[in-house]
Amino acid sequence: MPEKLSLEEQKQLLDIAREAVNATARNQPLPKLDPNNYSYTLTDQGASFVTLSLDGRLRGCIGTLEAYEPLYLDVQKRAVQAASQDPRFNPVRPIELDRVKIEVSRLSQPEPLEYDSPEELLQLLKPGEDGVILSDGNRRATFLPQVWAELPDPRQFLRQLCRKMGVSPDLWEHKKLNVETYRVDEFSE
Repeated sequence: MPEKLSLEEQKQLLDIAREAVNATARNQPLPKLDPNNYSYTLTDQGASFVTLSLDGRLRGCIGTLEAYEPLYLDVQKRAVQAASQDPRFNPVRPIELDRVKIEVSRLSQPEPLEYDSPEELLQLLKPGEDGVILSDGNRRATFLPQVWAELPDPRQFLRQLCRKMGVSPDLWEHKKLNVETYRVDEFSE
């Protein structure tokens, strides 16, 4: 994982996300962001997830796994998508904005996790630390490390991740899947 973001950098990203969510919910243009206002870390390529919660319940979560644009722009884009394009939810409405809480997760570069058996895979995973990407052909799904709080058992974690990927929950026990792990620097309002 790259160096953790400073408190000021975290605040800047949360402000970017908040402004993007508010503008999106109100059908207003996004604020123009000047790269000169941000540190090298925030203008360097970065991958992020933006998670929205409303009264403690998930309200939207969208991100990217590969860094391909400056982190500050990635956060703005993911905030817009979490507020308006998560297929599990209707777009955030202006009336909800005061109750929506924003969490930003900055991802490390995913690394392949080599394993020979389902049991070895269970042993290699680090609950609470690893974000996990499963892929099989063109199917792919991920859970952020924060999901371990809800699914602390590695077997259940992998079963639910297979469901999210749209395959049988026990596929990981019968077929060797591509597995990658990553870490996050996560912070919220």
